[in-house]
Amino acid sequence: MRSIRVNSERQYSVTFPLDWQSQVINAISGRNVAVLTPERLVSQVLGTFSKDQIVVTEDGETQKSLTSYSKVMEEIARRGLNRSSVIVGIGGGATTDLAGFVAATFMRGIDWIAVPTTVAGMVDAAIGGKTGVNLASGKNLAGAFHSPIEVIIDTSWLKSLSQRDIRAGLAEAIKCGFIANPKILELALNWSENLEEIIELSIEVKAGVVSRDFKESLEREILNYGHTLGHAIERHSNYTLRHGEAVSVGLCFAAALSSEKCGLDAGVVAQHERLLQHLDLPTKYSPTAFAELYELMQNDKKRRASEIRFVTLTELGKTDRTVASRAELERIYQKTVGR
Repeated sequence: MRSIRVNSERQYSVTFPLDWQSQVINAISGRNVAVLTPERLVSQVLGTFSKDQIVVTEDGETQKSLTSYSKVMEEIARRGLNRSSVIVGIGGGATTDLAGFVAATFMRGIDWIAVPTTVAGMVDAAIGGKTGVNLASGKNLAGAFHSPIEVIIDTSWLKSLSQRDIRAGLAEAIKCGFIANPKILELALNWSENLEEIIELSIEVKAGVVSRDFKESLEREILNYGHTLGHAIERHSNYTLRHGEAVSVGLCFAAALSSEKCGLDAGVVAQHERLLQHLDLPTKYSPTAFAELYELMQNDKKRRASEIRFVTLTELGKTDRTVASRAELERIYQKTVGR
């Protein structure tokens, strides 16, 4: 069975079993378990787990709230989970983010296992130990670093995903291609035939970065390429845009910013828009939204003092950081994505 090793506050594996059910049963080893999963996946989880082991969450980004978090914490406490228990998160990135945060904070930290069921969850959210929920002020502002004991990747989950969800998840893979492994960009041109390889290569990128910089002292920030504006757009749209759809616009903006501030070749900038459009992902957003987006970006976790810091590219596969004035950012926004 193929596996990818991640070294963080603990060592764990991202495994690629033939079926997730046998792998997760082996991983929990008879321990008391709470399985967090959204309503739409309950029928697929029943049978492997009993009804009294399942904690049903909301669908999508709605579950990443302090209200949902509090309900889950109270429920697992009521069920008698303890420090030897284990949380299993089965779902998309929002579910694994919530499950990990619950595990990080229940009794000051218990084990958890991620079983991502979406492309975005597999290549991004479930890898790296970042857990958390959203606040009204911004995404992921309440959270903790708490790695799972295992991430179980079974791509058969993807058969039930909509084309929109698959393509949105691929935005995170495209990011990995631009910051570290251009082979992903080539494979994405025929993504439907190369999906499993794209997922594995993207996981390798993230696992490598996380293993070198678990708590985002500097290098791990490169995984946020395209996310500073992307997170703001996601929040501004009230989450009507998928995370990857918002990041797609953010990637195009980050490329244009990289061109102006870091000398990124115009051909690489054009490649961003061309490839993302090939995946039917958005590359534009409202031209009148910049003032509100700028305010939302003020809460970005990479901000230092009064400056919003952006991850940029100097060339394909090489990253940097830059800051820009509000006037510069607005000009680039209106020139590129805001039309």
